Amino acid sequence: MHRIQLHYTLDRDAGDALIRNPLLDMLQAVAQQGSISGAARALGLSYRHVWGALKRWEEQLGSELIVWGKGQSAQLSEFGAKLLWAERQAQARLAPQIEALRADLERAFAVAFDDHAHVLTLYASHDDALSVLRAFAAVPGHAGQGRALHLDIRFTGSVDAIRALNEGRCTIAGFHTLEQPAMDSLAAQTYRPLLQPGLHKVIGFARRTQGLIVARGNPLGLASLADVARTGARFVNRPLGTGTRVLLADLMAQAGLESGDIDGYGRDEPSHAALAQAIAAGSADVGMGIELAARARGLDFVPLVHERYHLACLKSTLEQPATRALRDLLQTPAWQRRMAAMPGYAPMHCGEVLAMSRVLPWWRFARRKSAGAHQHASP
Repeated sequence: MHRIQLHYTLDRDAGDALIRNPLLDMLQAVAQQGSISGAARALGLSYRHVWGALKRWEEQLGSELIVWGKGQSAQLSEFGAKLLWAERQAQARLAPQIEALRADLERAFAVAFDDHAHVLTLYASHDDALSVLRAFAAVPGHAGQGRALHLDIRFTGSVDAIRALNEGRCTIAGFHTLEQPAMDSLAAQTYRPLLQPGLHKVIGFARRTQGLIVARGNPLGLASLADVARTGARFVNRPLGTGTRVLLADLMAQAGLESGDIDGYGRDEPSHAALAQAIAAGSADVGMGIELAARARGLDFVPLVHERYHLACLKSTLEQPATRALRDLLQTPAWQRRMAAMPGYAPMHCGEVLAMSRVLPWWRFARRKSAGAHQHASP
């Protein structure tokens, strides 16, 4: 069993890569360039360095990594190709946890290097736009007055995110619902006990599309959840407590489907990216997720519903400097253009404080009547 050691780089220009490994970077470069010299040029390294490093790794790992056929360019050995596949699987499955770990480190160093920087802790249902926002907000000036806004994002289920907000473990919680969730929907049953008028405020963030992530070309011809059940397609789900799992349950109820009708309903993946990777790897045929995750892996996407992605906070923190900075940033044209360029996303009341009864319509507030007014039953 080979052991894994993790290292990180502290640098202004470290980039957005999750976890980099020089061996895997070299193998990827060889696979793309078809030669050691081409890989060395692509990586900005010398031929001698790349050749020597690959040979050392072959000795350490006990298997050849590169093979040459007569008159052919360099290719990865079967073992080398499997190493790349294993990294793609691990990166996709662990992306939310890796992002959370990096956020922890960056938050600590942000405080160490700049005690004037805004730092905001956000627990949220997994969402790729929030990852993009995190990088966007960290650029000084985007958050206003030359300051950076460091978003300490922990990806978790929608339910756990709101619980973290209520328990004081974060300042902002991200969750999502249908644009007009029904009064008797599972979303209403799930979120109503957790969010209370007068205690919480809802900030607009995005309109995004959820649907079926399928293999390129949609070989099974899936157009609905009913098709998934009818064809026996191998499904992959999101975990209990996630907003997508709640959404799926509501859509299945509307279609008259039960969990036993879907092959693989009990199998889940921790993020939209991991779900899409399972389909790309051929271990599943279809799953419920966001369009961006599908497009990023060359998969097809069948849109089913539009939903609102909300940010919630306590009323008491709405005007705190860090929350105010986030609201201001979300309303800038630069951020809204950036979001609009992402497949399946559109800014929707971005950064605005919204009436809870407008976005969570199971909350209805009776209007006050004058003392002498007659009481009439609602129609």
